[in-house]
Amino acid sequence: MAVCEVCGNDYEMAFELRAAGQVHIFDSLECAAQRMAPICDNCNCRILGHGMQANGQFFCCAHCARQKGHAQLVDHA
Repeated sequence: MAVCEVCGNDYEMAFELRAAGQVHIFDSLECAAQRMAPICDNCNCRILGHGMQANGQFFCCAHCARQKGHAQLVDHA
């Protein structure tokens, strides 16, 4: 079995996620998202979708980007 690096659960169905040359072990998608997903630079939520990026900052939506001065970013609805 393998131990999740977020919650410490020793789980027989844990999985490996490889990113940036490193191997991570998780027991659930929730733990993987907690460790790996970027955080919005405005509201601090985890960005699980496509999100937006401007000048090295990450945003969950255009509203948050505008709050930080990036008026050029818009949502596509």
